[in-house]
Amino acid sequence: FKSIVSPQMAKDIGCEWTLQGHSERRQYFNENDEFVAKKTQFALKNGLKVVPCLGETLAQRESGETEKVVITQLKAIVEAIKDIGSDEAWNNVVIAYEPVWAIGTGKVATVEQAQEVHAIMRAWIAANVSNDVAQKVRIVYGGSVKGANCKQLGCQPDVDGFLVGGASLKPEFADIVKARS
Repeated sequence: FKSIVSPQMAKDIGCEWTLQGHSERRQYFNENDEFVAKKTQFALKNGLKVVPCLGETLAQRESGETEKVVITQLKAIVEAIKDIGSDEAWNNVVIAYEPVWAIGTGKVATVEQAQEVHAIMRAWIAANVSNDVAQKVRIVYGGSVKGANCKQLGCQPDVDGFLVGGASLKPEFADIVKARS
């Protein structure tokens, strides 16, 4: 499980980044969008950089709710960052799109599915925050990223990198690191 520690504890051991809203926390600890947004805001206010994780379940994807789900999750994060009072906070945020149905399952979103959701999020940020923030914010893909699929995913215009889980412990991780270079 992804755990929880205070920002100060994380900083005391040298951490600069924190994940918020990972599917395990949402599922097993009932962390809803508003709670994830508050944790994101708190981490930013306390000097950590944040990777909020957004993504839909298989049932939500199959019922055509992907856009609604990720935009609802994104909207909560955006509102929390707006409350900080500066677009500068976006310099410390990397958004991760992790379709829940692809995490650790060996299933992966197609290149087209990943690009589509990333583009939807970037367009929504342009319309609701600013075009400047939309162009600068990194939106990464997570969810069964592997050496075999990273090059195609990494070539997409709105996929700015990867949030890698289990593959980071395997030799193929070197291929993933090189995929965007």
